[in-house]
Amino acid sequence: MRVKTILPEKIKEAAGSVLPLALIVALLSLMAVPVPSGLMLAFIVAAAMLVAGMGLFTLGTDASMTPIGTHIGARITKTRSVPLITALSFLLGAAITIAEPDLQVLAVSVPHIDTWLLMLTVSAGVGFFLSTSMLRILYGVELRWLLLGFYALVFILAGVSDAGFLSVAFDSGGVTTGPMTVPFIMAMGAGVASIRSDRNAESDSFGLVGLCSIGPVLAVLLLGFINPGAGGASQAQALPSWGDTLELGASYISSLPHYLLETGMALAPIVIIFLIFQAACLHLRRLPFTKIIIGVLYTYAGLTLFLAGVNVGFSPLGTYLGSALASGGARWALAPIAMLLGWFIIRAEPAVHVLNRQVEEMSSGAISARAMGLSLSLAVALGNGLALVRVLTGINILWFLLPGYAIALALSFFVPKLFTAIAFDSGGVASGPMTAAFMLPLAMGASEALGGNVMTDAFGLVAMVAMTPLITVQAMGAAYKLRERRMERQEAELAAAADAAGEDVIELWGAAS
Repeated sequence: MRVKTILPEKIKEAAGSVLPLALIVALLSLMAVPVPSGLMLAFIVAAAMLVAGMGLFTLGTDASMTPIGTHIGARITKTRSVPLITALSFLLGAAITIAEPDLQVLAVSVPHIDTWLLMLTVSAGVGFFLSTSMLRILYGVELRWLLLGFYALVFILAGVSDAGFLSVAFDSGGVTTGPMTVPFIMAMGAGVASIRSDRNAESDSFGLVGLCSIGPVLAVLLLGFINPGAGGASQAQALPSWGDTLELGASYISSLPHYLLETGMALAPIVIIFLIFQAACLHLRRLPFTKIIIGVLYTYAGLTLFLAGVNVGFSPLGTYLGSALASGGARWALAPIAMLLGWFIIRAEPAVHVLNRQVEEMSSGAISARAMGLSLSLAVALGNGLALVRVLTGINILWFLLPGYAIALALSFFVPKLFTAIAFDSGGVASGPMTAAFMLPLAMGASEALGGNVMTDAFGLVAMVAMTPLITVQAMGAAYKLRERRMERQEAELAAAADAAGEDVIELWGAAS
């Protein structure tokens, strides 16, 4: 692993995600919202920790989680045993999800559900749907029918579920498809797809992320039926304060042992599974095995820094800003500010640039990466804006999600199948770490200041951000399809004109003779 060359690149990518948000927040704090200097200093320290943490984390996942997913996926597919593939997919999906940083940030933010209970519930949902996704790839089941069936079940349960679980359930689906799970799931999907030799095998490996994001929604809704007493409204949380810089430094230092333990517990299941596979059947050589172990250590260090920075200094300022804007005369500015933040956050996400290039290559340049990026930026800005409108008005989230998903599922019948798969995958890409770490606390602070119910009004922001790209990406697919048909029609007209011209020439020669 060339750490000296790769780490600066990863740090640069992380800075691109964090710094635009930090600059906008700094401008708000200096020009519009008075922020306590201790809280602002904690935010600056946290931003630096997030940049370092995300850089180490992504470096570590590239070196460890993706190879682990590839090696294990390839190994279990060689058995060609459907029961074994299904069982191990469930186990691996659950194990990798527990270590997802977005999920850990959300779980800590939910006050009325035990953190580990929520994480285990969500992980079980991802595991079940990863098994379902593997079966879909093996048997070539069409994605749109699975999406229709499972989302119908989701909205039936949502209609009769506890309101305190509803928004959290949909948010859970958005946060589980993050930088830890996505590369691992995609690597496993590619391995299982290699069993099939037909031309649709590769395209069927897309859509895994979209399907796996349904599992947590169903799992948390079911948890609400099993444990309904936990769905009450949350209490306002006291913001931290520090008397001086020494207290601030001590706060960060004292938090590290806690997050070291939390991160170790989260990473332990997938590491143990890998070590069992290594001893039983992988038998990797010393060098690749050592690289994976070093990658796990980078992941461990990065995730610890990320969680400490988010919880000590990053999220509290988001909560404070939301509260200050909502309680003052600038509550009207909440939605526009959220849209501005969403626009810049999504444009700085490295995974988005990968998706944009994929679509450009897939469409042979008919849809440029720039146009794709613009559509995602508009989608995420719209999702953030609508989420803050909900905070201000208290409108039930189903009034947004039900028509949104209905439009997305209806579009799946009019666009190329691959675009549908990529659209549902893109929802997970759009709801990146910054959405759960800052935008959700902003909405929570605003809801508390307005006297609303945080559980029903503020939660659901991640779900809104994850939903809107389903529509915009498929709209791009529809545009691609129309353009393709127009080009085919023009080519047919040109060919017909050429044939007609050829016939005329033959007739003239015939007349001349």
